[in-house]
Amino acid sequence: MSRDEQKTAQDGRRQEPPIHGPEAFEAMRKAGRLTAEALDLLMEAVAPGITTEALDKLAYTFAMDHGAYPASLFYRGYPKSICTSINHVVCHGIPNDKPLREGDIVNLDICLIVDGWHGDSSRMAYVGEVPRKAARLCEITHEAMMRGIAAIKPGATTNDIGAAIQSFAEGERCSVVRDFCGHGLGRVYHDAPTILHYVEPSYSVVLRPGQFFTVEPMINLGRPHVKVLSDGWTAVTRDRSLSAQFEHTVAVTETGVEIFTLSPKGLDMPRRPA
Repeated sequence: MSRDEQKTAQDGRRQEPPIHGPEAFEAMRKAGRLTAEALDLLMEAVAPGITTEALDKLAYTFAMDHGAYPASLFYRGYPKSICTSINHVVCHGIPNDKPLREGDIVNLDICLIVDGWHGDSSRMAYVGEVPRKAARLCEITHEAMMRGIAAIKPGATTNDIGAAIQSFAEGERCSVVRDFCGHGLGRVYHDAPTILHYVEPSYSVVLRPGQFFTVEPMINLGRPHVKVLSDGWTAVTRDRSLSAQFEHTVAVTETGVEIFTLSPKGLDMPRRPA
């Protein structure tokens, strides 16, 4: 979500991140696993010629068949169940009837509500054979996210997450998008804390066991600047460079971190065609 949206979402609510107990952990494991299963289904369906509208319908049907509901559907007027962000689209791409083309990369972003709890995750998918620079960007972005997650432990701060992501991405000559961030979640879709994917000295939250949030860096091959199109949702790179994103829902534990949205099929990273 955008930093402005996160601030608005938290206005009038607690500013301290909520602390959750064992029952909440179990509920989030269930929500996270179902979200990961939905993404597995979508990843396997991506191929040249399929439309993002078809992927959206697949996600909606999966949610309904499993007693869940897509959190993005009608959220602040958003019209679809998932976001599909292709090539230079940074995030919040709206599914439509345009077929995916050989060589595209596409981010698939879904949040499912399961028994009132939110599981939020996104992955990149390859549409057929993709250029090496596109595949490399996806690899860098996934590694950046995992390095950010590895920095999570009690007593660390949100800036430790941002530092791990930023140092790696920029070391690979990529840039970190500043306009969007990770967020707390649980029974609430967007909650404290805000998770920045770069270092911001003026903002830092201490991590404590029981906090739930997303880590979801958006990494560009070019400059970090983005713009939102006239539909009010679709964010694109200003220089039209490729962009990639991965996202996991995680929890701070007594000893480190737990990832709720790992793929049951090992599809956390896109696979090249056989």
